[in-house]
Amino acid sequence: MKRFIVTGGYGFIGSSLIKLLLKKNFKVINIDKLSYSAQKYNLRGITSKNYIFIKIDINNKKKILKVLRKYKPHGIFNLAADTHVDRSISDSSNFIKNNILGVYNLLEVIKNYKKKIRLVHISTDEVYGDIIGTKKSNENFPYTPSSPYSASKASADHLVNAYVRTHKIDAVISNCSNNYGPRQHPEKLIPKMIYNILNNKPLPIYSKGRNLREWIYVTDHCDALIKLFFKGRSGEKYNIGSGINCTNIFLVKKILKSFKNKKIKIGKKVKILFVKDRPGHDFRYALNSNKIKKKLKWKPKINLNQGISKTVDWY
Repeated sequence: MKRFIVTGGYGFIGSSLIKLLLKKNFKVINIDKLSYSAQKYNLRGITSKNYIFIKIDINNKKKILKVLRKYKPHGIFNLAADTHVDRSISDSSNFIKNNILGVYNLLEVIKNYKKKIRLVHISTDEVYGDIIGTKKSNENFPYTPSSPYSASKASADHLVNAYVRTHKIDAVISNCSNNYGPRQHPEKLIPKMIYNILNNKPLPIYSKGRNLREWIYVTDHCDALIKLFFKGRSGEKYNIGSGINCTNIFLVKKILKSFKNKKIKIGKKVKILFVKDRPGHDFRYALNSNKIKKKLKWKPKINLNQGISKTVDWY
């Protein structure tokens, strides 16, 4: 039986990945320091003998190494990260500590473990920065991060690549588009809009809502991550995207339409409210995900209408 560590396992993507790994009958060790974005609710009801939770910060090298030596995992999925761009603009200190130093400490542990173990490091499409015109960023695209968040993730990617080359660790990097689905923290766009609709509040959107993003349903992303562990080539990076690009205003209107289709009452205060744009806001992200689709035979299964409907149903 394969054994995996998932760091940040009580987070939105981490908890979805853990559920999928357990469904496939793998053993999972969830490592999480339980910061504000971690929700124990995300894994409530799991009673599998193949699941273990250990409260640890990935900056604690001694404890992480102890876990590796005790459980002898075959792989680590690193999802421990601070992720909200707005928070990184107001205070970037935790992003530097967790997204850069945390990854450095994890890499040091893997280097010192001296047994075969594969790291799947989960990054973001935001490392590529603002994608102008109709281009799509492939894996060879230059890194031009705009926010402290994306800069911290870009730094982590470079560290992973350096440890692959210098210390010969076995690692692959994924750069994924915007995730959405049930149990996502309400600071993110889709759950925030759903929460505000349910609570009869305005729907704040930056600028005029013209910013373009690519959206992937969380279980599709997790399925791709498992593919990367088993079939990804060491030292390489893979974009993970759905190909579904839309403006924020289009997306919010689609969420409103989903409520109407379900005949859920919408309050009078629920109105789109354009607010002042955030500093350094990238206009467009767009991924070329042909590599993972062609070489690893992966493709997303959930389209945007299905995903939004499932997400609204859960909330």
